[in-house]
Amino acid sequence: MFTGIISGLGRITDVQPLGPDGSHGKRLRIEPPAGYLDDVELGDSIALNGACMTVTGFDRATPCFTIDISAESLRLTAGLDQPGRVNLEKALRANDRLGGHLVSGHVDGLGTVTHFAPVGESWELRIQAPKELGRFLAYKGSITVNGVSLTVNRVADSDAGCEFSINLIPHTIQETTLGDLKPGSGVNLEIDLIARYVERMLSAKG
Repeated sequence: MFTGIISGLGRITDVQPLGPDGSHGKRLRIEPPAGYLDDVELGDSIALNGACMTVTGFDRATPCFTIDISAESLRLTAGLDQPGRVNLEKALRANDRLGGHLVSGHVDGLGTVTHFAPVGESWELRIQAPKELGRFLAYKGSITVNGVSLTVNRVADSDAGCEFSINLIPHTIQETTLGDLKPGSGVNLEIDLIARYVERMLSAKG
């Protein structure tokens, strides 16, 4: 489990195939901030852009760590198939503050940035979500975008999907990779965990 509060900015520095064709996954090498790996062990969970991954190797001196990601996970996520900056979050501990909201680290769908522009001291980010995720998005509800816990400010449904709007304060721009986004960028979306269970309870027969 995670909270959607980013604990560090990392960079994918190397991507190596795990097999000879597209049916195989890739091994990613990630460089985190200095000291980030001090309490990390093999097998620990770290979310990369909101996708929960398992640490398969690390070097505290460099520092760097590696994860193996399957072809299926690569197909269902954005921003994990090439070098670049990524949001990092270590798994939640039982005594940690829940600063964001409950996040599982499982990407529910891919969104597309439709608008990203400054508004006053902040930035407005609009994202088109798949139509099937629209019923989980609500005004003042929670959504995870590339691993960042955010509050929905507006929702607009259409035949093409569901566009929602988010306000990003300067701190969020500085401490996450969301400032790198532009119209057309793909993003990982995870719906609110509680909304998922409510939808199941309401739709279950009997």
